[in-house]
Amino acid sequence: MQRMASLLVGVLTAWLGAAQAQVPDYIIQLNAAPLKARAAASAPHTVAAPAGKPVVAPAPRAKPRIGVLLPLGSARLGDAAEVVRQGIEAAAAVDGKADVVVEAADEDNVAARYQAALAAGVNVVIGPLTRPGIAAVAPLVKVPTLALNALDPGVPANPKLYSLALVVEGEAQQIAGMMYDDGRRNPLLVASQDALSARLRKAFVERWQGLGGKSPRVVELAGAAPATLSAAAAQGDAVFLAVDDSEAAAVKQALPADLPTYATSQLNSRHPPAALNNVRLIDMPWFLLPQHEAVRRYPRPEGALTMQTERLYALGIDAYRLALLLANPKASPASLRLDGVTGDLQLGRDRQFTRQLPLAVLGADGLQ
Repeated sequence: MQRMASLLVGVLTAWLGAAQAQVPDYIIQLNAAPLKARAAASAPHTVAAPAGKPVVAPAPRAKPRIGVLLPLGSARLGDAAEVVRQGIEAAAAVDGKADVVVEAADEDNVAARYQAALAAGVNVVIGPLTRPGIAAVAPLVKVPTLALNALDPGVPANPKLYSLALVVEGEAQQIAGMMYDDGRRNPLLVASQDALSARLRKAFVERWQGLGGKSPRVVELAGAAPATLSAAAAQGDAVFLAVDDSEAAAVKQALPADLPTYATSQLNSRHPPAALNNVRLIDMPWFLLPQHEAVRRYPRPEGALTMQTERLYALGIDAYRLALLLANPKASPASLRLDGVTGDLQLGRDRQFTRQLPLAVLGADGLQ
């Protein structure tokens, strides 16, 4: 598979619903996957019984069947869906605890494909990937279904419909909580005018005020003079950079060196600029904790991916692992928790899994 760049632009457009997609400069050839099932696992090893005692074979335990509905044939999201599929199948190959059936399902046929999956006897479904797709299948849900996007407020409540999504709002809320726990009380929030920054800003402010903090001081980069930023920083005890990495580097250079600076995963790259040294950021264990047992268990992607795109691969891994938990008829919603490669996952009251991410500090020698 060719090297991919900027894939997350299209994905965030679908997930966040506000940003305008850019034309991708990559091509994925593996599209339009047909219905497929994973090969059966090797026969279990049998231990000989003591002489004179008959061998009683245990009754075979049927593997759960996991249906996967992804827009593999979509011109806009097919590449993203392919990476998610690779993550799901990589996890399934390692664990070997379920039969995975992959179905290409776009928004115009996802409801029919969902019903076909139910008729085929799947025990749990992963997908859809888009919010319109989720809305289409929500009234049809009869088995545990893990949507890979946030659930819109208008989607009918269903006790078997769950959500796992890489939403940026959750990261901004976690940063607000971390800053508050660190004793910060006068944060400065630096934002830009793009849609992603606006969502980070809104989520941070709502969480900060929910914790009892006063409204943070906000500086918008558009039209802001350096003196304005310096004056605002002088009155703050920490700063949250709700901007991308290119903007963040310039902002960081204008801030006092000893001012604690926080950011989300969008500032994490394989070669961060030196100007971002000492920035505290959060990201998924897949990147920050490569030696963690849950991370080491699963293979890295076969093809070269950007970090943004590789997050979708990790999403596929955790989607499969959660599907295994959901396939257990004895599982209690209160017990649905996973030490995941995308974060510490816990089911909320709204049936959406929250992600708690580890913290790292950017330094001259990489993440610390």
